[in-house]
Amino acid sequence: MGVRGLQGFVARVCPDACQTVDLREMAEKHRTEHPDSPPVIVVDAMSCVRRWYTPESWVCGGQWREYLAILEDFINAFMAAGIKLVFYFDGVVEEKKRDEWIKRRMKNTEEINRLFRFIKTHRKQPGREMFVLPSALPTFTRYALKSLGQKTVCTLQEADFEVAAYGLQHNCIGILGQDSDYLIYNTCPYFSIENLCLDRLVTVMYSREVLCRVLGISLTHLPLFACLLGNDIVPDSMLEGFWHKCLTTSPHRNNSYNRRTNILLSVANYISKMPCSYSSLKHLEEILPLGSDKTLLCRGVNSYLLPGQQSPWIPPNVTNCQMSSLQQQSALCQDEEIFQLAKEQHIQSENYCIFNILSHGQIECSNSLEDDYDTEIPGQALIYRPARQHIYSILLESGKGGTYPLVKEWFVYFGNPLKQPDLIQPVQPSVTG
Repeated sequence: MGVRGLQGFVARVCPDACQTVDLREMAEKHRTEHPDSPPVIVVDAMSCVRRWYTPESWVCGGQWREYLAILEDFINAFMAAGIKLVFYFDGVVEEKKRDEWIKRRMKNTEEINRLFRFIKTHRKQPGREMFVLPSALPTFTRYALKSLGQKTVCTLQEADFEVAAYGLQHNCIGILGQDSDYLIYNTCPYFSIENLCLDRLVTVMYSREVLCRVLGISLTHLPLFACLLGNDIVPDSMLEGFWHKCLTTSPHRNNSYNRRTNILLSVANYISKMPCSYSSLKHLEEILPLGSDKTLLCRGVNSYLLPGQQSPWIPPNVTNCQMSSLQQQSALCQDEEIFQLAKEQHIQSENYCIFNILSHGQIECSNSLEDDYDTEIPGQALIYRPARQHIYSILLESGKGGTYPLVKEWFVYFGNPLKQPDLIQPVQPSVTG
């Protein structure tokens, strides 16, 4: 989900880090240097859906054929240049990022409420400046891309991590998306979807090396830099005092910059003087008000390390422990064959949410385009709950041995503050067999 303000900082303060590149030329260079492997771009699809969905009557959703044609044109432009695309979609909400997920859902709710107020006041749909993605568009987009013959992956971890790992491991020519976390990962080049000119296949490539040169730090510093600016793991609220300390001691403070820009420069100045070591990180954890979780910084830095990578900020055994713990999660589904099939189909985007229910007994549903102040019709999350209860029963085989595992639902609907999940009891359908 990125580091707040970093993308804008790069554009304003480090224009040299925004390099215009011709993707056709980069593909040709790749073919010359690697004749045995085709040039591949890994696409962060969640960053791109907003760019792809351009129909004017967006409030009502729909325009499926028009949307399909847009996706086909997008794919064909890259195919004509001999570039293969691999599309990645978020397949899970990691618990360490739950608070950020909730915060964004609440923000979306406010935007949707504004949208309905506008419609009721003006009796027409607003312009693109109030655009909200039609409900379930990312889910439908997976199936659209698959129908167009594209490799589409649904993740088992945070999508940006898997995108960065795939890009590095498969020697991709780059990542196409719009997420400043791709400036932090030590992976292949990062291309901007917002600046992409499709007919010429020209876009902006963000240079980590130039960013580091402007900040006076090294690539090794970037994960710690991201954590000390606040990200999905280390919340801003814990860092205000630290930022104030950095601002008062930094020689780079500039009154012509806004506060956020000065914070970025001051934090970079602070860590540039630190030895790259685990003891330095532990010292930081002691001076920051991290509450009861003193390993927050360590986990934050570790989250940016791709498979096979190490960091001087954390011991190798910590990295290995984190990676292996992901593999050891126990599943609700006891049938190994069914579980493996669900996992494979999840990764290949052939089903939706089934694996998350079988593995964690948990399911999420983001905002729908619903008017919270229309009390005559309950939200879709509540309307379809009885159907979901029957589905949970079938998936988890409730009643066998007298066990009825509850399913955790994180569904957005009017009146739900999302403080905790709704615990839903599976209900066996009345149909026999």
